[in-house]
Amino acid sequence: MTPVPPFPPDPAGAAAQLAEGLAALAHDGGPPPRDAALAAFRRHLNRLQAHVRDIFEEGNLPGLKAAQLLAAMTDGVIAVLHDYARALLPQEDIGRLTVAATGGYGRGVLAPFSDIDLLFLTPSEPSPAALQAVEFMLYFLWDLGLKVGHATRSVPDCLSEAGGDATVRTSMLDARRVAGDAALFEEFAAAFRAACQEAGAAAYISAKRAERAARHKRYGDSPFVVEPNIKEGRGGLRDLQTLYWMSRYVFGIRTIFDLVQADGRAAGIITLTEARLAKRSWDFLWSLRFHLHYITGRAEERLTFDLQPVVGARMGYTRHGRQDGVERFMRHYFLTAREVTRLTHVLEPALIRAALGPPAIQAAADSAITQAGFAIADGKITWTRAHDFRDEPVLMLRILQFARDRDLALHPLAMRALIRNERRAVQLRGNPEANALFLDLLCGRDSERHRADSARWLKIMNETGFLGRFLPDWARIVGQMQFDSYHVFTVDEHTIEAIRVLNCVERGELESIAPVASSLIDQVQSRRALYLALLLHDIAKGRGGDHSELGAEIALQVGPALGLTAEETETVSWLVLHHLLLSQTAFKRDIDDPKTILDLADTIQSPERLRLLHVLTVADMRAVSPKVWNGWKATLLRELYARVAEVLEGALATTERDVRVQRAKEAVATLLDDWPRGVVEKFLGLGYAGYWLSFDPETHVRHARMIRDADSRAAPLTVETQPLPARAVTEVTVYAADHAGLFSRIAGALAVAGASIVDARIHTLTNGMALDTFWIQDAAGGTFDQPHRLARLYVLIEQALSGRLRLAAEIRKLGKALLGRRMRAIHVPPRVVIDNRASNTHTVLEVNGRDRPGLLHDVTAAISEQGLQIASAHVTTYGVRAVDVFYVKDVFGLKVENERKLAQLRQALLAALASPDDDATPAPIPAPLRKRPRADAA
Repeated sequence: MTPVPPFPPDPAGAAAQLAEGLAALAHDGGPPPRDAALAAFRRHLNRLQAHVRDIFEEGNLPGLKAAQLLAAMTDGVIAVLHDYARALLPQEDIGRLTVAATGGYGRGVLAPFSDIDLLFLTPSEPSPAALQAVEFMLYFLWDLGLKVGHATRSVPDCLSEAGGDATVRTSMLDARRVAGDAALFEEFAAAFRAACQEAGAAAYISAKRAERAARHKRYGDSPFVVEPNIKEGRGGLRDLQTLYWMSRYVFGIRTIFDLVQADGRAAGIITLTEARLAKRSWDFLWSLRFHLHYITGRAEERLTFDLQPVVGARMGYTRHGRQDGVERFMRHYFLTAREVTRLTHVLEPALIRAALGPPAIQAAADSAITQAGFAIADGKITWTRAHDFRDEPVLMLRILQFARDRDLALHPLAMRALIRNERRAVQLRGNPEANALFLDLLCGRDSERHRADSARWLKIMNETGFLGRFLPDWARIVGQMQFDSYHVFTVDEHTIEAIRVLNCVERGELESIAPVASSLIDQVQSRRALYLALLLHDIAKGRGGDHSELGAEIALQVGPALGLTAEETETVSWLVLHHLLLSQTAFKRDIDDPKTILDLADTIQSPERLRLLHVLTVADMRAVSPKVWNGWKATLLRELYARVAEVLEGALATTERDVRVQRAKEAVATLLDDWPRGVVEKFLGLGYAGYWLSFDPETHVRHARMIRDADSRAAPLTVETQPLPARAVTEVTVYAADHAGLFSRIAGALAVAGASIVDARIHTLTNGMALDTFWIQDAAGGTFDQPHRLARLYVLIEQALSGRLRLAAEIRKLGKALLGRRMRAIHVPPRVVIDNRASNTHTVLEVNGRDRPGLLHDVTAAISEQGLQIASAHVTTYGVRAVDVFYVKDVFGLKVENERKLAQLRQALLAALASPDDDATPAPIPAPLRKRPRADAA
């Protein structure tokens, strides 16, 4: 057997080896048959690809050099194929033909599974023989399994197409000859360069900017999305390529370092440091892209949760201190994306200036602008050389204030100057004028026109790097991600989004969505404290420990440093410390329990703090992701606010439980005044105190009618559904004989029906019947109100309670159908917290674990098997993490305080949290059968 020669490490040697192999297969003095040649090409291509992959994964080549090597090796394959096609077909009939690489391949880089873009070039309209040769090569490449983008054009056609389409012009900008007629390609290249010069750069730059804006709109206008598209997203490879294309079009450069050279048109456009940062970003993104392609086996450009830890580990990111390797890796990515964004702000103004000439300086209508050292260019505010940011760093804040007050956009040259001088913001720390300017930009002005746009200026300060230099603690959260499926932004981007939401509340834009916060905002007296607290509420994320406690300590230092009074600083620190208090209480505790309200009121102590905390909570929650806030959450927070406010204002309704119960009964009796007195008295005697405090009078009346109807029919089971669109939920009330496990079976039936349970109340009446109420949503977080689904829901509940529905099997079947791989990498450790202090009458169980279909059924079944009665359930989901809270009693109606019993309960709950399908690589479940993410921005 003939030994296989080693694969040549250089592209020329590899191409020569392929050509020699084909020659060895020659048949009767002519080229080998197509099948034999195809097999030889396929073997060579497999070895080529394996060679590049091996040296890349062994760490011998970074991503960019691997991309260049793969492109060069592919050049050899196409060149040999071109020669083979000409050998098979009559050369004189084919005529002059050039095979050119275009697009990214034209730049000499190629990702493992990317398209190979080819231009088949002829001097005039291609002959039938030339078209036959092109067709032969294309089918051959396709049979090799390669993805090929192609065009066959004459030189005049190329010029015509490029003249009318900026995308075609871009693809030809980096065209290079791979095989065929070299003179023909030079003719094309010269004509193309001349046509580009004649057309000018202005229209091309405008087209590329519009294309980029549309792409950002599609893939996300922030570089800090936690599952980024590394190619098309903002700050990704395409943004770098766009800068390169524009630079090449304007200056004819080949590398970014050509913009640094001391001579030529492009001299000094960027600094050497900026060029090195661009090169480093380019290398990092190409390495990341190669890993993504090799891991997935396809042209994958999206860095999803399941891929992030794998790619991070392959790139050498390990745990460092309290930070996981995947979080370190993703922070490096986000900082790189920000660097690309900053480079865009630095380079693009210079390109525009070179293409269009210097900006047109207009006389400022407001003399204060000129006196402050600024100018108006192209209708936007910019700096002047007479007042340089380098010499007067405070001007960096003043120009933002002037832009806001005069409703002016910031000129690109001003953005460029901010980025290049961001380090000088360090000099402004502790500067009284700088502090006043910063607080004014953060909190806005008192006028209606300017008081609610601070997020815009914070975003500029963050992107330019100023904010991290001015507030050193901020620098630690820039690009800091939270490896979960709940948050869709990095910590810094989430914070700025929260400020934007607060701006919207102040402008009255969220009255229909957050009516209480919108009505309270004008009553807030500590406005500066509110804004600064929102800016600092997550400032300690990623440091380990409780970020609320650590953040409160940081606030005590930042407040005085920025010039806040002692009272304001104390308020900021308190708000940061307790910024999760309302959401955690609303979504994890029984707000009908007087102790819950009294404990909350004891912590908050003042109506002003309650107002501040409510507004901050709404802004924080809405900034987590578009899906987190809904009518149900708004309702819970509104009710909680009203009850705490009632106590803080000195009312007795919450503290005097018996009085509230009596008032509830009287209200029901009034509404049922047309019923026989004896029937009304019978209903009023059915409910314990907790029942009367859990619902409004209208709901009590509905229950009364349902119970009366069920009793008259001796119905063993009654199910009533009530869609509540304003709350984005459907209320399901089940009236049936009480028995152990009833709640668990109903929860299982609701899961099988496709309903997500967002809250539940369980009441046993004095006649031994259970009146259980569930609030449910559909998988999209909306009202579960389709008639056929509601009908099926009733059938499933009836079957579950009668034992005819095999809940465990149905839930398992459902889980397998819904298992997804995207969230597999997110680890959710099971956790059980037992609290006997949160309630005077119940033991409170908090259960944390990975969400999955039927989890609530399994957990509540475990509680019932331990001989406990569930009084209420509060169901919350943060991405794939479930946090469910249950108020329970033992069979004697008492708290569970025996240590041995509590230990058994804890073990039973931990066992219930484990998925029945757990294996070595458990697949997480995206939680379509529970409520959608529904609480704080923790």
